[in-house]
Amino acid sequence: MLEQLRHSILSLDPEHIDKLYGLEPVYEPVPDHRRSALRAVGAVQCPHCWQHYEVAIDLTAGDSCYIEDCQVCCQPLEFVIELDADGALASINARRLDQ
Repeated sequence: MLEQLRHSILSLDPEHIDKLYGLEPVYEPVPDHRRSALRAVGAVQCPHCWQHYEVAIDLTAGDSCYIEDCQVCCQPLEFVIELDADGALASINARRLDQ
């Protein structure tokens, strides 16, 4: 009897639980990847030390260009960020400043 009760409790779906306790259904919006993903991670290779590493990208700025030091050798790099039409990361390019 106890095993049957345990099985019935574990197999309850969220809709049944809402009815059981008189709860209102929870509104869960459909995720929109264009708005929910405000950050991305991109892999780059430093043109100074040739090490590969990952950088966090702020997607709210759109296509952008900024300067940041390499996480390995600390040399300055120019990052060029390009987004696709949906606002997702299309490409990231790290360039030397002395070229």
